[in-house]
Amino acid sequence: MSEHSVNRIVIDSSALGRNYRRMREIAGVPVMAMVKADGYGHGMVGAARAFARAGCSLFGVAELVEGIQLRRAGIDGDIYVTLGFTEQDPPLLLQHALTPVLYSYEAAAALSRHAVDLGVKVGVHVKVDTGMSRLGLFPDELPPFIDALKNLPGIELAGLMSHFPEADNPQANSTVTGLARFTRACADILANGGIICHIASSGAVLNTPATRCSQVRCGIALYGYHPAGRGEGVPLEPAMSCVSRVLQVKAFPAGVGISYGHTYRTTRPSRLAVLPIGYEDGYSRALSNRGEVLLHGRRAPVRGRICMNMCIVDVTDIEGVKAGDEAVLLGRQGEAVVDADELAAKTGTVSYEILCMLGNNNKREYRD
Repeated sequence: MSEHSVNRIVIDSSALGRNYRRMREIAGVPVMAMVKADGYGHGMVGAARAFARAGCSLFGVAELVEGIQLRRAGIDGDIYVTLGFTEQDPPLLLQHALTPVLYSYEAAAALSRHAVDLGVKVGVHVKVDTGMSRLGLFPDELPPFIDALKNLPGIELAGLMSHFPEADNPQANSTVTGLARFTRACADILANGGIICHIASSGAVLNTPATRCSQVRCGIALYGYHPAGRGEGVPLEPAMSCVSRVLQVKAFPAGVGISYGHTYRTTRPSRLAVLPIGYEDGYSRALSNRGEVLLHGRRAPVRGRICMNMCIVDVTDIEGVKAGDEAVLLGRQGEAVVDADELAAKTGTVSYEILCMLGNNNKREYRD
């Protein structure tokens, strides 16, 4: 990824902050900002700083290395390592004051030994599987696990957490049943007080108020998108744009095959613009003959197959397009908009993947 690349990801830091404040107001409880996956393509450190400026003090990452990176960048507050850790990791967890998520006795025992050696007590959160069928203890495994934790010095239970598989769908029964399982599993433990419970993701916060518990974990909504695609009622602001520039504009007669495989042939005399962005840069090959790019505030359809480093768009109906003109692949140009939900619909995926692919494969810059 060259420092001089003509392809750029532009992040609106102010939009991130506004989205955070909106979700905090809706939730009515503390919001953990999920900044894993390099901030959903927005840059983990840059996104965390924007959320912190908006008042955030809770951050969620997937792996230990991400938490360390945040600490080294000067991010304060609680940083949760949600995928857990290996038995070799406790010294780094403790050194960087990260909040560990547990679902394994062996990991808990290793953490206990190192905490005792350092003379500290660390608060841990335990993951419960209430229907996601992914990480975590089954509800009936929770009581004996909590009892075992009580016998490990240097550890104290600070929280219980779970996750919903279909929270983006307000009609999903799994959200109701998952919350009921979580509530039953936590009931006896919560009776002792002082325990934080969190299960709600962006979708649950927006769709199912009863799930908000002690705090919530928001990801995609903080970056400006509704979990199920375009949403109604809650104004969220997409923070990412992807821009490139025209390399060359060429004229072709009707009947000319374009790009690999000649999957498109011109149907009339055409002017086509070549852009230096392709699937290596996260612009999916599945957008071949489907995607549209903004040039001069108008839509230019992708023609032919998207290549590794290039794609071709039709500018026949857009006057004056020339080499050097800015092209917007994601974002706004004038009144025209291409968002991640549109690109996701055309490629059979979700906005999350679009943002990660584009954001993590191009140079990023931040603007307020």
